[in-house]
Amino acid sequence: MKPFLLCLFVFLSLGRLSAQNPQKGKLIIEKFLAPSLQGNHAGEDPMRRITIYLPPGYEESKQRYPVIYFLHGGMDVLGDSIVMAWWRLHELMDAAILKGHIHPMILVLPNSDAKLGAGFYTNSTLTGNWSDYIGKDVVAYIDKRYRTIANRNSRGLSGHSMGGNGALKIGMLYPEVFGTVYAHSPANLGWAAEFSLNASFFKGMDSYRNQYSIAEIQDDLFKRGDGTKFYMKAMANLARAYSPDEAGKTFLSAKMPVSYSGDRMMVDEETKRKWEANFPINMIESHLPGLKSLNALKLDWGRNEEARNVPIASLEFSKKLEVNQVKHFAEEYLGGHINKIGGYDGRIYTEMLPFFDTYLKFESKEPEAVR
Repeated sequence: MKPFLLCLFVFLSLGRLSAQNPQKGKLIIEKFLAPSLQGNHAGEDPMRRITIYLPPGYEESKQRYPVIYFLHGGMDVLGDSIVMAWWRLHELMDAAILKGHIHPMILVLPNSDAKLGAGFYTNSTLTGNWSDYIGKDVVAYIDKRYRTIANRNSRGLSGHSMGGNGALKIGMLYPEVFGTVYAHSPANLGWAAEFSLNASFFKGMDSYRNQYSIAEIQDDLFKRGDGTKFYMKAMANLARAYSPDEAGKTFLSAKMPVSYSGDRMMVDEETKRKWEANFPINMIESHLPGLKSLNALKLDWGRNEEARNVPIASLEFSKKLEVNQVKHFAEEYLGGHINKIGGYDGRIYTEMLPFFDTYLKFESKEPEAVR
């Protein structure tokens, strides 16, 4: 059985079982119309799936709960339900709550898959407003339908890889919505290591220019492939998020910061500036009041990370926060990009959940409006 189908089977099976056991939480999959994605020019579906974990006893109580919003990574069909199943987050939540490791909370995984892979949690005139989708639409939907404590101090935002990038970015853009942020292995925070202007995958991307239709590119580039194709795919999605160019009828309706004439590399300085303006590491100075208002902020990364840009840029991000006197936690641990995230010895169970249990507020306060 393919991994995707296996994960889905496990998820649905465990979801049915947990719903029958009063000591287990309940898993719900819903769809809702996201206003921030309506009318986008890339044909992205504004009807979004959302996976929700409700703690044990939720249906019998009248209690209101804090919420952790977890943003998934991108480009490898690792959306909300699959991440929930793959890392068995429902089991980790059940165990943490029943053992008194944490107080009962709601966990929400919104689906952020895009047609060509990912929207990088960034507002784009082409693919839609993916930052607003999380900061406005998802939070408003959950607060309306579930017994949440509708206050920034009771909302946590986390994510892994692309989702870690998104957690830091949206935490800066929406500090009035999310009071606590935790980013796991945040990818592409800024230029570093293999994520650089002279990287081979920019030349690889350029080879597709004017040679293939979008459908052909999807059949080739956007299927799972080797590491080079993975990065080429990431660059295509970053371009559609950071530097869309519909009017110019350019490749993928977006501009790349680098193009080639034979072996000669040419840098488009304007497009490069647009990319750099969207890198979370370059957003720090312009969002200092929001960052300093957070109740807590943490990022972590593995020492044996396969994508070398992650530990390098994460450390630089932490240093920049420190220089700007932003209180935060930053930690390197023994692990790679994925292998120490899930499980009872992984970062979600041992670090993230206790972190949110410490810094989220459990007492009810007056709801505050979402922008």
